[in-house]
Amino acid sequence: MANDAKTILHELETRVRQLILQDKELQLKIDAHLAEIANLKQRIASQDQQYQELSDKYAKLKTAKILELGDNDMRNARLQLNRLVRDVDKCIALLKG
Repeated sequence: MANDAKTILHELETRVRQLILQDKELQLKIDAHLAEIANLKQRIASQDQQYQELSDKYAKLKTAKILELGDNDMRNARLQLNRLVRDVDKCIALLKG
């Protein structure tokens, strides 16, 4: 009976050691995953900042492009818009008539 108790105790000690080793391995994996998550969060923040900067540059470029239009371009655009409005008005009149 003493041998059975020693055997059981030895097996229990072996299993506890195995569990401790597994715990250490899992903790290392968790630490690696946490480091990767932190890295990815940093990359996301960097890309968000870059996106915001590019959006601002695009808005400024659009504004500059509008201001770049000369008087002649603006007059032509206004004439074309007036022509389109007249066409729409004619279509509405035909639909009502």
